[in-house]
Amino acid sequence: MKRLFDIAAASAGLLVLWPVLLALGLAVRLDSPGPAIHWSRRVGRDNQIFAMPKFRTMRTDTPDVATHLLTEPERWITPLGRWLRRSSLDELPQLWSVLVGQMSLVGPRPALFNQDDLIALRTEAGVHRLRPGVTGWAQINGRDDLPIDEKVRLDAEYLTKRSFLFDLRIILVTARAAVAAQGVSH
Repeated sequence: MKRLFDIAAASAGLLVLWPVLLALGLAVRLDSPGPAIHWSRRVGRDNQIFAMPKFRTMRTDTPDVATHLLTEPERWITPLGRWLRRSSLDELPQLWSVLVGQMSLVGPRPALFNQDDLIALRTEAGVHRLRPGVTGWAQINGRDDLPIDEKVRLDAEYLTKRSFLFDLRIILVTARAAVAAQGVSH
């Protein structure tokens, strides 16, 4: 049922939002040199690496590490990128990853390929068996503000509590948080 919901919701989202996606892509291209979409190497289900699309919010010469590991992260973020991140609109291209089965609407956020500490803790907790999500339980409980061990604890809690109704709750809280730009540190 979860996969069918993901396919239906991602298809509907892409169909309804294609003008917004097109406009945002154009805005990213006009804002700074480089492609509109950044394909980030992420860790998916069973620790398989996949390419996850996001609207580019950083300069093209930014080191490929988590934003919190950059010295002076604000230096790397584009002017439009700040707004895209606060509004979470940079995540919209991930509907494609949901549609093709690399991601789910709800699940643990996919780690960067080089976040070895997060990957190891998730594997130890069994969270690696889940399809990563556009949003998740950890996302609505702190997002960028959470230390890694707390993210993994919340991801493991999601693993045990997951259900269709729990996913719907997470989606609704995510929508409210995105509008308020809660939990985004960069």
